[in-house]
Amino acid sequence: MKKVLIYTDGACSGNPGPGGWGAILKYGEAEKELSGGEELTTNNRMELTAAIKALSALKEPCFVDLYSDSKYLIDSFDKGWVYSWQKLGFKKKGKDVPNTDLWIKLLELFKIHQINLIWVKGHAENEYNNRCDKLAVSEWKRIKGN
Repeated sequence: MKKVLIYTDGACSGNPGPGGWGAILKYGEAEKELSGGEELTTNNRMELTAAIKALSALKEPCFVDLYSDSKYLIDSFDKGWVYSWQKLGFKKKGKDVPNTDLWIKLLELFKIHQINLIWVKGHAENEYNNRCDKLAVSEWKRIKGN
């Protein structure tokens, strides 16, 4: 299987508000940027969407190192929360788990690819995380009309 590096970020103006996501896929020397947004969303939805869009862009099963500054995304997998939610029908303390639709898509993608999640500090030294942030912010600004 191919080894791919993915960097993702999400951003929102207001929470909820217009939001954007950005992703960079790296395979060897090749890079591909992806971005998009939604008119009314949350930062967490944009963080998850960035990961989904990036993983969905892969044309075959891959080994993936996915870098994100979202503790929401990273901890939900690393600490096993998403698997507990799945077993409980995406309920937590009797209430629906937020973003269930996105968690279900991510779980499907985790069955296809071998994914290693890596947390990076946002707005710090990681050039790819900073580029993803710029992509995400430009998307919410485009939607907002700025």
